[in-house]
Amino acid sequence: MLSNDPFTSLAGAVGNPPEHYGNLLAEQQRLAAGEAVVDLSDRAVLTVTGEDRLTWLDSLTSQSIAKLAPGESAETLLLDPTGRLEYDIRLLDDGVSTWLLLEAREAEGLRAWLERMVFMLRVEIADRSNDFATIGTLGTPSLVAASPNGVPLVWRDPWVSVQSGGHQYSLATPHPSASWTYSEILVERPLLAAAATLPAAGTLALEALRIAAWRPRLATEADDRTIPHELDWLRSAVHLTKGCYRGQETVAKVHNLGHPPRRLVLLHLDGSEGVLPHHGDSVLSADTEVGTVTSVALHYEFGPIALAVIKRSTDPEIDLVVRSGEIEIAAAQEVIVPPSAGAEADIPRLPRLRAT
Repeated sequence: MLSNDPFTSLAGAVGNPPEHYGNLLAEQQRLAAGEAVVDLSDRAVLTVTGEDRLTWLDSLTSQSIAKLAPGESAETLLLDPTGRLEYDIRLLDDGVSTWLLLEAREAEGLRAWLERMVFMLRVEIADRSNDFATIGTLGTPSLVAASPNGVPLVWRDPWVSVQSGGHQYSLATPHPSASWTYSEILVERPLLAAAATLPAAGTLALEALRIAAWRPRLATEADDRTIPHELDWLRSAVHLTKGCYRGQETVAKVHNLGHPPRRLVLLHLDGSEGVLPHHGDSVLSADTEVGTVTSVALHYEFGPIALAVIKRSTDPEIDLVVRSGEIEIAAAQEVIVPPSAGAEADIPRLPRLRAT
């Protein structure tokens, strides 16, 4: 799929697709200003076609998408029966087909699962990854999006605001997602060379801006225990009143009656050692492990930052330490999901009966 990727031939390109082009911080600045594009041509593209496509996907996943209009973007999660994350799906409908944008490693598993769920419904699933490539941007580049059914295939990230039916646990005002004007554009692979003539930024630049926007990513922030509440993912990908879907009971119980066992934080890292931690490194409080680092970047404004998932009970006021190999890195936490997240149902407490 990537053997003829024109972005890899650009000056300074490192990686396939390129992680950077030799000037990471400048690339971040151009990307944040909406002046650059990111090659994501290793991503996967599936389509679901047929009259039942939207109601079918709606019945299986967490977001309300049954009435998704042509050209409208959405994000939905496929959960297991216990409410744990299995797939994050970026959705775009063009009136004929629903386009599912995914990480490459997730596509085959999701496609196989969907095939088993078809039964007698009028839907057809296809892998279009070899036909269409994904380009990421925070601007509006002069790039012609593919439109096989007359609707430009441009997915606009709903993370920029709390979606209808969703809920935000973060108490931050303003929320850093306000500047996350991210979108993904599908282009026909034979026309990918035209995208490579635009100013380019590497995937590391995109990661830095994503982390700063507190935007979760399944491939990095989630593990086999993750529920959406821990990552504040109810704000963009879950509709709390849409009705039944797989994992819905856990979503409702934790949101209304309980608390997520872990919570997402942003870590501001001490950069004096000149070392960045790695995905999976331990986060410590008083020499006790309380979580793990999920994503790390050197940000052009904030310096070294990371996302981490830690125990809910961890004191939000204390500084933490990240252990990376033999090095310990001081980390100040910025609360994303507060320890109080959940228990949103206003259930009056019954008075205790006293012995007489």
